Amino acid sequence: MTTAGTTARARARAELIEEIKAAGRRQLGEVGASELSLRAVARELGMVSSAVYRYFASRDELLTALLVDAYDALGAEAEAAAADRRGGFEARWVRVAVAIRAWAVAHPHEYALLYGSPVPGYQAPGDTIPAAARPPVAALGVVADAVAAGEVDPMRTAPISRPLRADLDRLRTSLGRDIPDEVLVRSLYAWTQVFGGISFELFGHLHRVIEAPEDLFTHQARRAARLIARGI
Repeated sequence: MTTAGTTARARARAELIEEIKAAGRRQLGEVGASELSLRAVARELGMVSSAVYRYFASRDELLTALLVDAYDALGAEAEAAAADRRGGFEARWVRVAVAIRAWAVAHPHEYALLYGSPVPGYQAPGDTIPAAARPPVAALGVVADAVAAGEVDPMRTAPISRPLRADLDRLRTSLGRDIPDEVLVRSLYAWTQVFGGISFELFGHLHRVIEAPEDLFTHQARRAARLIARGI
């Protein structure tokens, strides 16, 4: 039976884990993921480093926790946008894309952790996969709904190689949604545009080039939705 004492200890442990992760997120902004250090986290929190290691056995374990949290936060935003069914396919796709950009702009260092340069020496474990899948599954769910509603033309516009078809078949099986190969290819093209546009903006490549990056991004998302729907 759970006692009040064990409940209090569990709550205190959970709160300290959140404090450690919050300090880790601050380090992402100050020194970057590659320089994330449990010792530095411990210093910030006024703890001895051995105490932090009782909660996270290594820097990589903390990185993994930060990755999962960030993917889940981004996934929740994408899913909420996808759940809004107002308008047709284009409106829904744009809402998902804009929601992802808004989260990235509000959390640039966490975005960089997810979609920036790989952290040297770090290999994300398999338990990050479910969280990482949430944003694309939300977006492709919008595509699948549009296919089912007849809003998307599946006519092939370019040849698809046999190896790529095998990849697409595996993706379709994992999604459990009926999206034709041609539409999947277009969707993946549009999906990379979402993150390419965000990365260009957040990593400074539009500096002194585009003064209205949100307008540019929204315009690109609309064009990408039309590409998915009509192949043009």
